[in-house]
Amino acid sequence: MKAMVSTVVLLAAASMFTGVAAQAQADTGAQGQALITVMPKHDKDPSPKITPDEIKLMVDGKPANVAGITSSQTSGSNLEFVVLLDDSSRSSLGIQLGDIEHFILSLPPNAKVALGYMQYGQAQMVTPLTSDRGLVVKGLHLPGGASYTNGSPYFCLSELAKHWPSGNLHAQRDVLMVTDGIDDYERRFDPEDPYVQSAIEDAVRAHLVVYTLYWHGRGDPGSSSYVGNGGQNLLVEVTDATGGVSYWEGFGNPVSFEPFLSDLNRRLRNQYELSFSAPAYTGKPQTVSMRFKLDKAANAKVSAPQQVYIYHSNDAPSE
Repeated sequence: MKAMVSTVVLLAAASMFTGVAAQAQADTGAQGQALITVMPKHDKDPSPKITPDEIKLMVDGKPANVAGITSSQTSGSNLEFVVLLDDSSRSSLGIQLGDIEHFILSLPPNAKVALGYMQYGQAQMVTPLTSDRGLVVKGLHLPGGASYTNGSPYFCLSELAKHWPSGNLHAQRDVLMVTDGIDDYERRFDPEDPYVQSAIEDAVRAHLVVYTLYWHGRGDPGSSSYVGNGGQNLLVEVTDATGGVSYWEGFGNPVSFEPFLSDLNRRLRNQYELSFSAPAYTGKPQTVSMRFKLDKAANAKVSAPQQVYIYHSNDAPSE
């Protein structure tokens, strides 16, 4: 009888040990995704074909494993694009609406597009995400032009990231912000601006790539070149962190948006969805640093986010 009891106890202990071991084996560290842009060095060259063995990846300062990389052209158009215009810009922005319209109409056929305006710290959406380009273009209008209508474009980006107008977690999510980047709550340049850092955190967590196009048109007498330069630097912080690009032309407004928007269109057609695991990471889900290196970088132009959101399988993000 004692031998039978001992056997049962041993079996139970073995079962518990097996369960713990299986759980430990299943939890191989954190995982995450990132949108990478890899453009051919020359515009007329075909898009690069990338394999996981060509990639060197560091996440949170430690080597990470590439689970897969898929071209947006291979996976089909899964693009969701939001055009976000600063409503505190002066009506002179109207001369660029034709270029914005042309850009919207030239996006990949199956892409979904939405239009919004930055107003009072919110991204006020004029249209939903839709493949009806006519509806989006119809929503374009002159901005209000009053500086008080938008205290901080970073509030607006955070709000958009938290309330992205679709529940598709696997979409290729990109944003174009047309703004001067000035944070009216902290007009001096502060690289640790808490509103900017929160916007970066929210954008990275929502899997957004942010592009910015500098347009200074408020006519605010308090907006010196120093303040304008600070706004440009803050925009660069956001785009570098998310893998996008900041377009600007000195402190003046560009004559035309067309060359910038043409470059952006090419970038959208050369995005790759990267999935990875970070075996050495055992911390809680959060935004951490990422470094992406491609062996064939000499023949390509690479843009990758500097930050990425990682999580364990039981903490996978959901809408």
